Amino acid sequence: MGLITDLLTFPLAPVRGTVWVLDQVLLTAEREYYDPEPVRAELAQLERELVEGRIEEEEFDRREDELLDRLEWLEANQQRLRTDS
Repeated sequence: MGLITDLLTFPLAPVRGTVWVLDQVLLTAEREYYDPEPVRAELAQLERELVEGRIEEEEFDRREDELLDRLEWLEANQQRLRTDS
């Protein structure tokens, strides 16, 4: 039965291959989009600016809250990607 099924569905092989490639491209794009490393780097830069006196404490707190919210969202989506793949 397996051989007959393989022979009958053989013309669909290029379609299945294309779908697999597109799935891999989408998965890679999502992993890059939801990567939390750029936000962590921005948090580190923000802290350096505070220590060097280039920004005030209030500005630091506001931007830090925004970045931490974004980081939390990104990490939740990273977890979703790990469970989906």
